[in-house]
Amino acid sequence: MSQMEKKAGLLRRTSSSKKPLKEKVVLMYDDIFSKEDPAKNNPRFWDELFLMKVNLEYLESKLECLDGDEVQQIQDNINSLFHHCVQAMEEEHQIKVVNALQTLCALFRGVHQKNKSASGFDIINMLMGFDKAEQRMKELIERLDSLLCGDGSESLKSLCLKLLLCLVTILSDVSSRGQHGYDAVVLLALLVNYRKYESVNPYIVKLSIVDDEPTLDGMGMVVHQALTEYNRQYKEKEEENQGGFFSTLSSMVGSMFIADADEKLSVQTNEAILLALYEAVHLNRNFITVLAQSHPEIDIATGSVTPTPTTPTTPLGTTPPSLDMMNNPELPLDPNMQTCNLLITFLKYASIVMQDTKDEHRLNSARLCLIILTCIAEDQYADAFLHDDNMNFRVNLHRMPMRHRKKVVDKSIPSRPLVCAILALINLLKFLLSNETSLLAKHNIFHLALLVVNLFNMFITYGDTFLPTSNSYDELYYEIVRMHQVFDNLYCMVLRVSTNTGHWKEAASKVTHALVNVRAIINHFNPKIESYAAVNHISQLSEEQVLEVVRSNYDTLTLKLQDGLDQFERYSEQPKEVAFFKELVRSISLNVRKNVSLNTLSQDVLLKEFSSIS
Repeated sequence: MSQMEKKAGLLRRTSSSKKPLKEKVVLMYDDIFSKEDPAKNNPRFWDELFLMKVNLEYLESKLECLDGDEVQQIQDNINSLFHHCVQAMEEEHQIKVVNALQTLCALFRGVHQKNKSASGFDIINMLMGFDKAEQRMKELIERLDSLLCGDGSESLKSLCLKLLLCLVTILSDVSSRGQHGYDAVVLLALLVNYRKYESVNPYIVKLSIVDDEPTLDGMGMVVHQALTEYNRQYKEKEEENQGGFFSTLSSMVGSMFIADADEKLSVQTNEAILLALYEAVHLNRNFITVLAQSHPEIDIATGSVTPTPTTPTTPLGTTPPSLDMMNNPELPLDPNMQTCNLLITFLKYASIVMQDTKDEHRLNSARLCLIILTCIAEDQYADAFLHDDNMNFRVNLHRMPMRHRKKVVDKSIPSRPLVCAILALINLLKFLLSNETSLLAKHNIFHLALLVVNLFNMFITYGDTFLPTSNSYDELYYEIVRMHQVFDNLYCMVLRVSTNTGHWKEAASKVTHALVNVRAIINHFNPKIESYAAVNHISQLSEEQVLEVVRSNYDTLTLKLQDGLDQFERYSEQPKEVAFFKELVRSISLNVRKNVSLNTLSQDVLLKEFSSIS
């Protein structure tokens, strides 16, 4: 039998003079694709259909071959097929349930392919009809929920998940993505976490091997626009708080009655989108390229993006981006725009949520942001992109406002490789030193300090093998000497702790030994710099003069070779982060249910499954 005969559902010829026979299921499909009601002359049509093995190829190809007029002519029959598929999912006969699920998969795939080749084609109307779409989707989700939560076979549950996977393929279609992309991404993030620690989750497998560029780009665009919308709304709220005289006066009066007024903005984070970004970065190496794709971005301070109105009951950042933004990702170039990508937008978002981690949701978001950054940093392609001297960007990170002055937008930020926006190592050490007492009560800050110091040791010991120029090596030493006070203070702290009997003695001692080369650099170059200034009668040396002293005195510097600097513990979700992600998914599910609008309550039943994850 030829391939074409197989696709057409033909059986072998009975003789050379007779036409080939068709499978009964194919004949029934033909009845569905005719203008008449297929059950008109056979009341048991739908019962018989789901007892027969599904011919997926024939059904999908039949849908794809329809033209616009034919779609309208048989729409009632397609709607009826969808309806009876959902009804058959309630049957006790497992064969009927399996065949109904497979038929729905073929329907979704078929209309999706049709949608890609025909303009003005509407998937929802084709499958369910506008007037009954809400009820039909509610019924479908209820049936799927019942099957997933029931005691049925694992293969049946896997088929349910594959059907849901067909639903989220709309990410690869621009028009569908604008309408449903946000919900599809959130749904996909939740499905990936469906019993992920208890059994093989097909969504994890599928997401990890996706290499379809339109789908990955679509997911990236949905995440990017959601984070951009959040950043924009935050910026607007921030500017409102920094309004004119009366705004300032009200803040002053308010602070008289509120003990801890520190100008924080009430912002609810979007953990669902962050979870989706995490799963994509963590599971799929191909998604890393999506992070780096550059496109124009309107400067939030001067751009003309139309804001999305939000009701007072809608938490900031939890609504999908406006359809205008989703449908027009390529914005026109103008002088107020600069190049941006998903990674830059994510870094801006992270800088906002990390401003206040006293709230549980913001703490979870900040932790998830750091986990995402860890996954990115462990990817070889991402590292090459982050450190590429030829790929420079301005990243305006948000910082906490200060009590004595308003926050001012820094417009003089230089264009630098993206790694400069991620690694603020010396500032991190300053933070640990400033908060030693409170942090030590809960955390081993010496382990983090050791990681930071060893990064410097990696550059000191092996920097000449990977730094782009010899000047980079000079600038590294310059920065260590310039910020010597931070390293001096760190050494004093770890020496104090390591020489006393206490819980952190051993951990602090490791940092003491790790600082040996940093301290050798400081103790070697500082006297040379002071001597140069004294001899030349200069009260304050310029950067170039200090660099000249550094370049002239490498030969007499003695350093110790340190081993194991290139070894590190790679990120692993299990078992360290299992409890965190279980609680995070539960929180996201409850939050999505709480904020779902009345006309989309059909999602509520599905999310009930995830809110009970144990």
